[in-house]
Amino acid sequence: MPHTTAARAAKLSVAPMMDWTDRHCRYLHRLLSRNVLLYTEMVTSPALVRGGALHLLQHHADEHPVALQLGGSDPVELAQAARIGAVAGYDEINLNVGCPSDRVQSGTFGAVLMRQPALVANCVRAMQDAVDIEVTVKCRIGVDDQNPQEVLPEFLSQMVGAGVERVSIHARKAWLQGLSPKENRDIPPLDYDLVRQVKGLFPNLHISVNGGITTLDQAIEFLDGGVDGVMVGRAAYHQPWDILSSADRRIYGTGEDTTAEAAVARMLPYIEAHLTEGGRLHQVTRHMLGLFAGRPGARGWRRALSEGAHRERAGPELVEQALTHITQAAEVARA
Repeated sequence: MPHTTAARAAKLSVAPMMDWTDRHCRYLHRLLSRNVLLYTEMVTSPALVRGGALHLLQHHADEHPVALQLGGSDPVELAQAARIGAVAGYDEINLNVGCPSDRVQSGTFGAVLMRQPALVANCVRAMQDAVDIEVTVKCRIGVDDQNPQEVLPEFLSQMVGAGVERVSIHARKAWLQGLSPKENRDIPPLDYDLVRQVKGLFPNLHISVNGGITTLDQAIEFLDGGVDGVMVGRAAYHQPWDILSSADRRIYGTGEDTTAEAAVARMLPYIEAHLTEGGRLHQVTRHMLGLFAGRPGARGWRRALSEGAHRERAGPELVEQALTHITQAAEVARA
C-alpha cells in the first residue's frame, strides 16, 4: 500500500530532535500513527559528504513518510548530502535554519543563517536541483536583536523565491549569545500571532507552527485557526501515545486509534531483530519510557526498563515484564 506523501502528512509532524528522534524512536511513533510526518535528527552535510557517515541514514521501511533534516551552509555540499539522502529513500529533505547550539553556529548553520537569507536561498536551490523530492526549511522567527516582524516576512519571501513550498516555523527567536540550546527552547517568548500573520502574507506557502505545543487538542486548534500544519516536539517524545494515538482519526480522518499496549506488542519483534543484529535493548527502550505517561503503573514501567535494559542479555522478556506494571494496575482499577 503506498504510504502517505510527506506534503499531506505535514498536517502533523514530530520535530527533529537531537539524540531523540533516531530510527528506533521513529519506528515506535509510526506504530502509533500511520500518517504523521516523522523527521530524523539533524545530520550535518559534512558528516555525510566528507565523513561518509551513511549509518546516520539508516531507517526502517515502515517509517515512511519520513524526512531527513540536514544542517549546513555550503550549497554544493548540501546538494551532495541531499542527493545521498534521496538515494537512501527519504521522502523529503529539510534544511535546518533554527538550531541555536554553539556547535552549529561554529559550522555556520542552524539559526545563525537567519541572518543570511540569500545564502539559505542559494542552498535550497542547489538542493532542489540535486533531488526530485521536496526540499523544505525549518526556521525561527529571528535571532538576537532582529525584529521578527521585519525579518521573518523577508526570509520567507526569499524562500518562496527559491521555490520552497513548505516551511516549519519555531515561533521563538533564537538568542545565539547568552542562552543555552535548552534555554532557547523555553525562554524566548512564543509569538504564534506572527506565524498566523505571515500565513496571511504567503497564502500559497504551507506553514507549520512549532514550539510549545503540548496536546493534540492544541494542535487541532492551530489547524482550525488557519495554519497548514503543526510540528510537535518534546511532548510527542515524552507522551507519544497522548499526541499520536488518535492523530490518524482526528487529523487525517482515517484509521482507528491505537493503544500503547498494542504498540508495545508490535515493538517486540523489532526489538528481537535489533538484538539479533548486535544492538542493545536500552537503545530502543529509552524511547518507550513515556508510552504510559500519566497512567497507573507508569512509574513501575519506567523503572523496570530504566534499571533493566542496560543489563547484559536483556531482551524482549524484560519489556513484557515491565508491561505487567500497567496491566496489573488496570486490573486493580477495574476491580
